[in-house]
Amino acid sequence: MQWPWRRRKVVVVVVLRKLLTCAICVIALMGLLSVRVHVFPSSKVSDLTDPYKLPTVTQQHELNYQKLSAEKKWTQELTPPHLSKEQAPPHLSKAPLSSHKLNGANGSLDFEKLWKQPSNRDFVPCVQPGSNYTAPDESRGYLLVHTNGGLNQMRAGICDMVAVARIMNATLVVPELDKRSFWQDTSNFSDVFDEDHFINALANDVNVIKKLPKDLSSATKVVMHFRSWSGLEYYRDEIASLWEEFQVIRAAKSDSRLANNHLPPDIQKLRCRACYEALRFSPKIEAMGKLLVDRMRAYGPFIALHLRYEKDMLAFSGCTHGLSDVEAEELRTIRENTAYWKIKDINATEQRSRGYCPLTPTEVGIFLTGLGYPSNTPIYIAAGEIYGGDTHMADLRSRYPILMSKEKLASVEELEPFTNHASQMAALDYIVSVESDVFIPSYSGNMARAVEGHRRFLGHRKTISPDRKALVRLFDKIEKGLLMEGRKVSNRISEIHKKLQGSPRSRRGPVSGTKGMDRFRSEEAFYVNPLPDCLCKRVSGNVNASTASMR
Repeated sequence: MQWPWRRRKVVVVVVLRKLLTCAICVIALMGLLSVRVHVFPSSKVSDLTDPYKLPTVTQQHELNYQKLSAEKKWTQELTPPHLSKEQAPPHLSKAPLSSHKLNGANGSLDFEKLWKQPSNRDFVPCVQPGSNYTAPDESRGYLLVHTNGGLNQMRAGICDMVAVARIMNATLVVPELDKRSFWQDTSNFSDVFDEDHFINALANDVNVIKKLPKDLSSATKVVMHFRSWSGLEYYRDEIASLWEEFQVIRAAKSDSRLANNHLPPDIQKLRCRACYEALRFSPKIEAMGKLLVDRMRAYGPFIALHLRYEKDMLAFSGCTHGLSDVEAEELRTIRENTAYWKIKDINATEQRSRGYCPLTPTEVGIFLTGLGYPSNTPIYIAAGEIYGGDTHMADLRSRYPILMSKEKLASVEELEPFTNHASQMAALDYIVSVESDVFIPSYSGNMARAVEGHRRFLGHRKTISPDRKALVRLFDKIEKGLLMEGRKVSNRISEIHKKLQGSPRSRRGPVSGTKGMDRFRSEEAFYVNPLPDCLCKRVSGNVNASTASMR
């Protein structure tokens, strides 16, 4: 008589188990789907209204780019507007970063820890001249400048020449850009920079004109190689004395011609006004740069990675780790045939062990993983063509599939005005790098130093500078199988870089014991760190016009 009851009891238990199992599956599925649901950022993209940010483009400047504003809002898309979902790279069909907890090598790392900016300790720009600063004195002559190097080397040189013109009471003719360097860029000043803004912004500091007056075009000019890292007396006395004989002085080079330190405060502040206020990119570059920033923002907080793994850098530095014999020989030949590169015979192993080589893409992947950034971190590659292309990028891409670049974020048609102009393409990378949530350079070249300095000026934005010498020792152990990636490596990498994230500090002076030119070479460059000359502690109730506008 008890069997039917027991049978009913068994059936009820089985049904309840199935219901419970289904409920668990549904909950698990909902949890899984919630990770993939993207909460898009506000359609209000980060505005660049801060006077010391890369300036916002006005409507007039954007007339040539109306087709860009006609696009569907980037924040409503998962793929760039010029790519169909079938054409888009596989990783672009995935939802961008959205979780507040990111799983890194150290386990569950808090979102805030990865993206939190270092404290600026109340340091704000203070670049206004002193009370005794006057308008430019009567011009004694004209200063012609031939800049040299890539974009950021030229930028620093131009700003220095503004200060030199002030010291010498000279009229500065808008500088000529380097067209003979490795990049063979034919861009003129007005192609890269906003020429009218440059002239007007410096009106109270230096007389600047676009071209030498016609009546002086045939005048005798003295061509000078200004002495490197020279101070006030050199330009005010020795060089300025040339005005007695010549009306036009031509500077053959502009890089590193002015001392980093021990110049009058007003001259140092002028250098910062020239760099961060006057030297604005041309309207078309700023329009495209802002568009690239907006599109990266759609993926959430992002890293700008200056991956200096380019043919010119590897050839110049002699760094061949991870390359084939054929690739190493190609780089050696380039170095041998580039006349103005003085050092030809380089020991690649020694270079790398001393931290003088850019990190390889594979090493960058290990580094980012060690810092705790998860695989779904959006990364903007700020670089030219990576040497070896996909072959050398494969490992980094396998770790971080959301690797973006200007070529992926914009269509061929959008980039066409800038293509084949290295300085203009570099300017686009510069804008995205300055505006990124985190900036990481694989090498401390001119671009890395310029971006670091600009980010320091803007409030000490997070900039992680890899300690390459220390990292190489870890990478070698991993490569030899003596050390495995994991918690131990991650803890070590994080510890090494705890204080290398862009916090305020004074500019470093010369290395102890160095003398002569080596002493100047060992100093931290002025545009890498404008503190203390152009950054001051905020003082309540006594804030000048420069500081009042800062966040």
